[in-house]
Amino acid sequence: MNYMLLVAETQADFDKRSDPARAATLGEAWKAYSDALRKAGVFVRGSLPPIEKPKGLIKNLVYAMTRKQFGKVPTPVKVHAARLPTAFGMFYGKISTLDKKLQLSRQTVFLVREQVARINVCLFCTDIGRFFAMKEAMSEAKFDALPEYSTSPLFTEAERAALDYLTELTQEKKVSQGTFDRLAAHYSEREICEIIWLVATEHVYNLTNLGMNIHSDMLRDISRKASAANAVG
Repeated sequence: MNYMLLVAETQADFDKRSDPARAATLGEAWKAYSDALRKAGVFVRGSLPPIEKPKGLIKNLVYAMTRKQFGKVPTPVKVHAARLPTAFGMFYGKISTLDKKLQLSRQTVFLVREQVARINVCLFCTDIGRFFAMKEAMSEAKFDALPEYSTSPLFTEAERAALDYLTELTQEKKVSQGTFDRLAAHYSEREICEIIWLVATEHVYNLTNLGMNIHSDMLRDISRKASAANAVG
């Protein structure tokens, strides 16, 4: 016999989910709780099961390539992309390819995506974002300080303006004129459009994983272990 587990929250606790300073902590706590339920055999799954052996040459190549890149086949590939025609998976890949054509600095690109994913509590997205940031030798301290970006000395005024803008847009689905004016004081018209592109496309990634109940793949840990092994070797 199966049962549905309902978790009750007060309105005040529910509202905390949209607080960027607490979103990541709440998401990590929920992941630990749901992982414990799975290990105990209480919680079966909240999404489709992963496909370990896909059909077709191209999808098998994708599995092999991502396994080589990340040290494992990412869960979204096995749960979501494996069930769709290859062109859909290529669309997701095209987003990251287009990111490289942006005029914004690579660090700004990663900070924008990471903050949107934090607000939306997409643990897979924050994890893979940090994985790529590590690969490009970006400051981990700066990403760790995102919850305090408005006061942290690690961030420039331009970065604060961008983070204020995307935070308001992600949470409220609109922005005030004052917030937009602060953004425009630091970025060109094209760069503003690029920031909007990043926010919009990050939601594609976030909602895909949230809709499938996909959590972190611990890719950062895999990357750290690989780096440590290479250093010892």
